[in-house]
Amino acid sequence: MQWLTDPLQFAFMQRGLLAALMVGTLCSIVGCYVVLRSMAFLGDALAHAILPGVAIAYLLNGNLLAGALIAAVAVSLLIGFFSQQGTIKEDTAIGILFAAALALGVALISSIRTFAVDLSHILFGNLLGVSPSDLIFTAVLSAAVLLTILLLYRPFLVISFDPVLAATLHLPVTLLRNLMLVLLGVTIVISMQTVGVGLVAAMLVTPAAAAYLFTRRLSTMMILSACFGALSSLGGLYISYYANIASGSAIVLVATVIFLVGFFFAPRRGLIWRWLPSTSVVRQSKP
Repeated sequence: MQWLTDPLQFAFMQRGLLAALMVGTLCSIVGCYVVLRSMAFLGDALAHAILPGVAIAYLLNGNLLAGALIAAVAVSLLIGFFSQQGTIKEDTAIGILFAAALALGVALISSIRTFAVDLSHILFGNLLGVSPSDLIFTAVLSAAVLLTILLLYRPFLVISFDPVLAATLHLPVTLLRNLMLVLLGVTIVISMQTVGVGLVAAMLVTPAAAAYLFTRRLSTMMILSACFGALSSLGGLYISYYANIASGSAIVLVATVIFLVGFFFAPRRGLIWRWLPSTSVVRQSKP
């Protein structure tokens, strides 16, 4: 058991563990909506769309996370605005704004001579470099996002599964969709320090997709997804410590292994489970 406690003697590992658990849980819960509404492309687009905010904040000597948060909210609302006008579809609006924001971010970052050193943790994550202020920032925003999801659980449930019913019930569908986009953007910003913009989409999708293999009930899916995300974060952190590899990539790889286990062995929906009954039926039908 010493190998479990040895890393925790360092303060940076303790902060990293807390941040990883919070981010892993938050991403996994929000990711349930991403999976159910087929918004994986949106998650990846928003992750890269925050680059202009980061670059502008760096050029102005401001807070990078604050710049990323402003950019994420702005792009989320713009996606909602363009897609709700009826002229273009949501995926088209996402593609246009994603490309424009990414291009602007790359243009701004390329003007910074030291970006390779100063901004690399934004692109690839730096879990072990989480400061006490970063931890407080993560905790406050995570609590705000989770509280919003808890309070609006039923309206979000209706618009995710039956938008027509939501309109019939006179729910503010447009407002709820925009709010969901904003929550997704905030979640991505929170995860930026942990796994980086390059891998945050995986943490949004993979644990939720694994949970989807075990249940079709949203509340149960969120609980399972949160457990998978926390387990991935914990396991990835220890692997990164002992194998001396990037923490973000280790977390995503552990989440992928969990998904593969569910894909093959999940009761009734796993590939092996579905294959076994079919073979037994074939055998029984033979004379």
